[in-house]
Amino acid sequence: MQDFLFNTTRSIQFGNGALQKLGDIVLATAKGPVFLITDSGMMKTGIISKAIDILNAAKIEFRLFADVEADPPEQVIEAATRLAHDGAVGCVIGLGGGSSLDVAKLVALLAGGQERLKDIYGVGKARGPRLPLILVPTTAGTGSEVTPISIVTTGTAEKMGVVSPVLLPDVALLDPELTYGLPPQVTAATGIDAMVHAIEAFASANANNNPISRGFALQALKLIGSALLTAVKDGTNSAARADMLLGSMLAGQAFANSPVAAVHALAYPLGGHFHIPHGLSNALVLPHVLRFNAVTAHELYVEPAVHAFPALASLEGQARVSAFCDALAQLSVDCGLPHRLRDVGITKDWIPRLARDAMNQTRLLVNNPRPITEEDALSIYHAAY
Repeated sequence: MQDFLFNTTRSIQFGNGALQKLGDIVLATAKGPVFLITDSGMMKTGIISKAIDILNAAKIEFRLFADVEADPPEQVIEAATRLAHDGAVGCVIGLGGGSSLDVAKLVALLAGGQERLKDIYGVGKARGPRLPLILVPTTAGTGSEVTPISIVTTGTAEKMGVVSPVLLPDVALLDPELTYGLPPQVTAATGIDAMVHAIEAFASANANNNPISRGFALQALKLIGSALLTAVKDGTNSAARADMLLGSMLAGQAFANSPVAAVHALAYPLGGHFHIPHGLSNALVLPHVLRFNAVTAHELYVEPAVHAFPALASLEGQARVSAFCDALAQLSVDCGLPHRLRDVGITKDWIPRLARDAMNQTRLLVNNPRPITEEDALSIYHAAY
């Protein structure tokens, strides 16, 4: 057994109606006014109003920041941090999708200490301290509530990550009822995103790939594989929504400690240049990266395949892995997602630029089980086209 390190969120509270616990959690966690971070879309759902009512009932002073953008740029994080400083807040709540949770993590860090955003990109550079932090996800995909990672859009298109255990929140509050209103396409894209987290964590070449992450990854694939189509077709199915949210969290715990690889590296330029949602970006390249990896490392996907798709148990070895790639591609189709780059407005002349940009994601590419060159990335994008 090799040495490994496994970190996760200190407290995880899961259950239908769990949002009602928010007041008690804040009272036990906060050390001053609360800073509630979300986005404008969430403001239209009624969920933020419910959270505000809970805070008011508990007589908790709070300030609201609702200007989070998808793939949050640096200026959004810096603006939120200034407001947090000005309000002398003592606790941060992130409520929403992965972008809101990522912004909340960084605001809690930057408002709680003396670090600057430009100095903490990369792995292990953020040291803290940070403000008390509570994360409440409303999608079942990113797993951000249990990961030490925040992704930021820098410049016009490139994404960079801040990776540090100090970003793990004090409390992750998971309420499946908050995901009932997700549109089918968002449910599908975020669900496949969580599957990618589990698959890449299980197969990661990172030295910290560990038995806890692999176990969580397999359980996540089992839950999501059986629930995703049901959740897409019937968004109020309570069992499917619970399985999706739990599976997303388990996948998040897995890749938080056994990092993701080339699927994410090739997905990031799609989001950066074309503003394609992150989950859909992953879905577009997933089967093609796995087919590339399977040439030299098919054995890594034999076990995940049957957890996600039990019907593949009758196949063995390369045949099972080939069928796994096909099943993942078909899952996108069955969920109603675009499944080719051309379907989302990407023209073939962009492929060389995408391949060059993907090579900048060295933090991720080193974890891929098969080394990948710019020429390989070109071939994968062409296959996805």
